[in-house]
Amino acid sequence: MRIAVFNQKGGVGKTTTTLNLAAAVARDGGSPLLIDLDPQCHLSAIHGSSPQDSAHSLFGFYQDARTLKDLIVPWEGIGRLVPSHQQLIKVDSTFGKGPAILNKLRGGLDALDADNGGATVTLIDCCPYIGVLSLNAIFACDLLLIPVSTDYLSLQAAERMTQTLAILEPVVKRRIQRRYLLTRFDRRRRMSEDVRQRLLALYPDEVCATVISENVAVAESPSENRDVFSHNAASTGARDYAELRHELAGQGLLSQVASGGVKTSDPK
Repeated sequence: MRIAVFNQKGGVGKTTTTLNLAAAVARDGGSPLLIDLDPQCHLSAIHGSSPQDSAHSLFGFYQDARTLKDLIVPWEGIGRLVPSHQQLIKVDSTFGKGPAILNKLRGGLDALDADNGGATVTLIDCCPYIGVLSLNAIFACDLLLIPVSTDYLSLQAAERMTQTLAILEPVVKRRIQRRYLLTRFDRRRRMSEDVRQRLLALYPDEVCATVISENVAVAESPSENRDVFSHNAASTGARDYAELRHELAGQGLLSQVASGGVKTSDPK
């Protein structure tokens, strides 16, 4: 299952969701692959080994035709990472927007699977704007997970996402499966519930029941180069991301770990 974590707005929890959902999968016996598709390199910085040479990052996949397998680095306790580099920002201006470049990540992941180097779950941390990189993720993914922090600007960004997907779906010739995830949810604030109700009215079958609460552990853990479970497994944030993994698995959108091993649900 390939999951792109994307919204056309920064600060909504894309990177923390990518990291902590991967950690939840790993704690349940999986070994996810994380791809840092953001030139800001936040996910790679949390990993703690952002490559100095862009050829050893995801940019090498685009610029130098290196395989994803060549670029993977281990991430203890979580799985594996294809790190980012600031040079990724050049992809939009360098390679145009033809079908070959827009489908490049999909092709790279297909090749990784064929080489038995793929993962049951791949999580892609996207940059917060529509361009070649985010389109690569959308074209490659089975599920688009859209974090929406509980403020009205994020709600507007979610509605813009719907408009964007309506334009893209005739191109990819399929409906892009998506889930909206409420983040930074504060039950003491009326606005949090207002945003949740608005999302439910707009997308009644596509809003995650799980919400990610405003939580100190979620906010602190990246500065410690940790996921929320490693930072504070008893925290509300750890509970929320464990519940999110369970919810998505129950809907057939994530791998299920059973007594006989890992069972992968058919995303179709």
